[in-house]
Amino acid sequence: MLVTIPAVLGPEQLRHARALLEAAAWEDGRATAGVQSALAKRNEQLPQDSAAGREIGAAITAGLGRNALFLSAALPKAIFPPLFNRYRAAGGHGFGNHVDNAIRYLPDGSGRIRTDLSATLFLSEPEEYEGGELTVEDNYGIHQVKLPAGDLILYPATSLHRVEPVTSGERLASFFWIESMVRDDAQRTLLLDMDLAVRRLAEKVGDQDAAIVSLTGTYHNLLRRWADA
Repeated sequence: MLVTIPAVLGPEQLRHARALLEAAAWEDGRATAGVQSALAKRNEQLPQDSAAGREIGAAITAGLGRNALFLSAALPKAIFPPLFNRYRAAGGHGFGNHVDNAIRYLPDGSGRIRTDLSATLFLSEPEEYEGGELTVEDNYGIHQVKLPAGDLILYPATSLHRVEPVTSGERLASFFWIESMVRDDAQRTLLLDMDLAVRRLAEKVGDQDAAIVSLTGTYHNLLRRWADA
């Protein structure tokens, strides 16, 4: 399941985030990569203790908490604090095929999360750079993603994916992971489809219609069955 979440950050938030990122100190992205990922990873990344990263990350997390589509698609149990990367043509930057680590330890040492879903929030407009597409391979084929600034793509962390080489300009993005209450992607997809269908039908017949009440009950019964204990 790939889901596009539009406008997680608004125009003013994006301007402020870009200003903070332009003034920030970046480091080699391989500093936070695993042994295998480091072989394919060529980019720059904000240090995890960056004040700019924490400020922008808080805005992203708050935006996600208000976004009904994200909440329905991810059914989030925990969100890893957003990280930030930069791909530049001048550095020959890209990130070859890889699968994200199954477990991520929280930077404050408070625990760990299971990475059910990966997320990329684009902070550069598509016309600002060439290349840099997020390419995700799944059972349904190969998908190339390049979204407007402020939009987010959500996809299973088990997917093979890569960032195509940036051939001109600069690509800024935030990336992070979500532990879902429902770890199985097929079950999450079914629940999302049901939720969206119920909402569309409710707009036509009202939320007190007998069919809406029945479908809503079925949705919640499935969620109870599939959610982590």
